[in-house]
Amino acid sequence: MIAIRDTLPMHPDQVTRDTVVDFIIEMFHHMGSQDYLGEAISQGEHGIQCAIMADQLESKDTLTAAALLHDLGHFLHTRAEDCADHGIDAQHEDYGADFLARFYPPAVSEPVRLHVNAKRYLCAVEPDYFNRLSQASIRSLELQGGPLQGDALEAFAANPYRQDAVTLRRCDEGAKVPNLSLPDIETFRPLLMRVL
Repeated sequence: MIAIRDTLPMHPDQVTRDTVVDFIIEMFHHMGSQDYLGEAISQGEHGIQCAIMADQLESKDTLTAAALLHDLGHFLHTRAEDCADHGIDAQHEDYGADFLARFYPPAVSEPVRLHVNAKRYLCAVEPDYFNRLSQASIRSLELQGGPLQGDALEAFAANPYRQDAVTLRRCDEGAKVPNLSLPDIETFRPLLMRVL
């Protein structure tokens, strides 16, 4: 099975500051209709719902952008598309954050990098959080190492982007509603340009 990245219209290493927003929008158009890892919505719908939720919380533009782009790594990682079915974590958070860090400030890239650990953190510190996870999130939690413990828990709690990552994570969990009427990704172009 080929990696999703192999179907991109341009190799991510060729993207520049002048072309990054076009590249992101093209990724959403090109691959946003793909299933969202066992959820009842598509990848694109999930990202857009997450951004809308962050915006409704009156988040900073950088956090709204991070919410929109938090799963970009699913389009960029180099592992086979079905790697999770073989017990392999694609580490999409790092692929996405590393790509975004080339063009966007840490206030965008670091909540993206931390959103998986934010789930693991919330499972460790909020006893009822696990019960709110979808079946797909529970499955991915297992691949991602389960709830944070020990030094990893302390390191996450001390991270300066922890709160934004937790807010993003809460939006992430709520952004899985099927059949919503959503704006096109193009609506977010001004936001993506503003926070470059």
